[in-house]
Amino acid sequence: MDTAILPSTFLLTLLLSVGLFFFIRASTKDRMETAQLVSEQDETTLMPLLRDYFQSRSYRVAAVDPEHNQVTFEGYVRPSWFLAIFLTLLAATGILCLSLVLSFLFPNLNRVFLGMVLLSPLSGTFYWKKAKKLEKVSLKLEQTKSNEHFPSKITVIAHRDELIELQRALSLKNCKS
Repeated sequence: MDTAILPSTFLLTLLLSVGLFFFIRASTKDRMETAQLVSEQDETTLMPLLRDYFQSRSYRVAAVDPEHNQVTFEGYVRPSWFLAIFLTLLAATGILCLSLVLSFLFPNLNRVFLGMVLLSPLSGTFYWKKAKKLEKVSLKLEQTKSNEHFPSKITVIAHRDELIELQRALSLKNCKS
């Protein structure tokens, strides 16, 4: 094989490995967002719906601030088996590619490099330990006097996926103002 091909292939494989490392690390990143949503229902009907929704999603009421009309829910987020297995397979593929290139560069150590593939389950374990966490959702309910069609405005601080599911389940709209 041409001597210029191996170092360039090694460099590209190393760059892909760095990207894979950051991808695995980002799988546990906190993705909290704040959204302002409006509802066609008034506060007295909406609050029990919100409470029931979050209880059905295994959240419990952690704190209530009646002065500011704010409620904080909390619940444990379970890690995904699919994502743990997927990250392990990605790590195994990436380490295998890197070890193949390294075994071409250093033929004496090819068994050691191929043995590095056995480290790939660490990525699934890393995800599993970091993704299992206590998640908090904060709701602040307000009455809107300016909008007749949407009498209630909710400010929600939650995980991005939880916000999407909340909007879908309770037919809430994004606030335009």
